[in-house]
Amino acid sequence: MSTQITQNSRAYILALAAYMGIFLFGYDSGVAGGLSTLPSFMKAFGYYNKNAHEQAQIESWVVSILMLGAFAGALGASPFAQGFGRKWSLMGFTLVFSIGAAVQTAASTSGQMYAGRFIAGLGVGGMSNVSETSPKEVRGRITGMFQVIVVIGVAVSYWIEYGLTAGKANTFQWRFPLAFQLVPAGLMLVILPFIRESPRWSVYKGRHEEALANLAWIRKREPTDSAVVQELAEITAALQEEIDATSGSSWKEIYQKGNRLRFAIAFFMFFLQQWSGQNSISYYAPTIFKSIGIRGTRAGLFASGIYGIVKIVATGFFIAFGIEKVGRRKALGFGGAAMSMFLWIIGSVFYTHVPDPNAENASHASIAMAAMIYCFVIPYCFSWGPVPWVYCSEIFPMRIRHYGMSTASSTQWIFNFCISKITPTLVLNLPNGRLFFLFAGLNIASSIFGFLLPETAGVSLEDMDILFGAVKKEDREQHIAAEINNLKGTEEFIEKTSTGTPATRENV
Repeated sequence: MSTQITQNSRAYILALAAYMGIFLFGYDSGVAGGLSTLPSFMKAFGYYNKNAHEQAQIESWVVSILMLGAFAGALGASPFAQGFGRKWSLMGFTLVFSIGAAVQTAASTSGQMYAGRFIAGLGVGGMSNVSETSPKEVRGRITGMFQVIVVIGVAVSYWIEYGLTAGKANTFQWRFPLAFQLVPAGLMLVILPFIRESPRWSVYKGRHEEALANLAWIRKREPTDSAVVQELAEITAALQEEIDATSGSSWKEIYQKGNRLRFAIAFFMFFLQQWSGQNSISYYAPTIFKSIGIRGTRAGLFASGIYGIVKIVATGFFIAFGIEKVGRRKALGFGGAAMSMFLWIIGSVFYTHVPDPNAENASHASIAMAAMIYCFVIPYCFSWGPVPWVYCSEIFPMRIRHYGMSTASSTQWIFNFCISKITPTLVLNLPNGRLFFLFAGLNIASSIFGFLLPETAGVSLEDMDILFGAVKKEDREQHIAAEINNLKGTEEFIEKTSTGTPATRENV
C-alpha cells in the first residue's frame, strides 16, 4: 500500500491542487450570506440602518455577483485551457481569484466589495472547469467528489463565521473570513509551478516528446517504460478519435432527431435544480433560519453550520454507496417528492405558528422547522444535488458532448445567479411560510420530471442514441450485423480465428 502511495505521490499532488479550486468555489459561495448579516459588516458598508427591502437588495448583490463572475469565468475556461494549457490556465484563474479575494478583504465601499466578488467569481468559475491536470487514477474521484468538496467549503465558511461572532464586533469579524480565501489559493500558487502540463494537452498541440516526458514524471517512471509508452498511445488514440468524432459539429445539431430531447432535459434539469430551494437556504442560511424564528446572528450561524455538516454526510454517503444502486430516475423522482414533503411541513408549521419577532428564545415550532430543513437537504443530496451532473454527462454522444455540457453548465450558472439575487426579496415578499410553499410546489414538478426521464443507469454510451430515439434499435442491429459481416470477410479476422484468439467465428 505504501509503495503504491509513493508511486502515485505526484498524482495526489495534482489532485490536491484540483481539490483546492473546488473547495474555494464552495467556500466563496457560502461565506457572503453569513457575513452580510453581521452588524459589523452592515455598518461598514452603510446599510445597517436602512429598511428591510434596501438591506435585502445590498445583501443579494453581495452574494449573487459572485455567480455572475463565475458564469463568465466558466465560459472562458475552455478556450484559455486549449490555448495556454491546463497548468497555466489554472494558475491564471487562481491568480485572478486571489486578486478578487484581496479586493474583498480590503474593501471599504460597496462598489469595491462588488468588484472583488465579481473578480473572485471569474477565478472560481474558471477553476471549477479546469481539472484535466489530474491523471486518470484520480480524475474519476475528483469528478465524483465535486459536490462533497463544495459542501465542505460552504460548511467551513459557516463555522469560521460562527467562531468569530464569539469575539468583539469589529471589522476583523468579516475581514478574516474573506482573507482566509487566500490560504487555499496561496497553497495552489505554491504547488502549481512544480507540476507538469497535462500530457493530453501536449498531445493535442502535437508536442509528443513533451507529453511523454510529462507523463513519465507524473508516473515516476522512465520515458522508455512500457507502461508509460502504452498509456501515451492510449491518450493519443483517444484524442484522435475524439477529434474525428467532433469534426464539423455545430450547434445546429441540437435540432436533429434524438438531440432536441437531450438538450431540453439538460436545460430543465438544471433549471429545476436551482429552484429546488436548496441554494436559497445554502447561500442565505442565517437569513432563512432567522425568518423561522432562530433569533440572533450567532444562533443563526450555528444552525447554518449544522446544516453544512448534514449536507457533507448525506452527499458523501450517496456518492460512495447510493448513486449506482438507486438509479437516476428513481433518485430524482423520489428525491423531489421527499424534498417537497418536508417543505410542505415547514410551510404549514410556519403558517400556523408564526414566530414572535420579540421572543428571546426559539419556540418549539421554530426548532421543529429547523429540523425539517435539515431533513429536506438529505433527499436533495441523494438526488437533485449530484444526479443532474451525472445524468447529463451520460446522455450526449461524443460529437456534441461539449455543446450539451455547455448548455447544462450555462443553465446552472445563470439560474444560480437568478436565485441568489432574488432570494432575500422572496423572504420579505412571501412571509409566513409562503416561500416554502413555492419551493414545495416546484419540487412536485421536479419529482414528476424525474419519473418521466429515461433511465440511463447501466446503459452503454453507444445505446444512448437508441434510448433517445436518434436511431431505431432495428437499424442499429442491422448496422452491427453488417459490420460483423465485413469483419468476417477480412484477412485479419481469418488470421485471428486460425490462431485461436478470443475473436472467433463462434462468439462473434
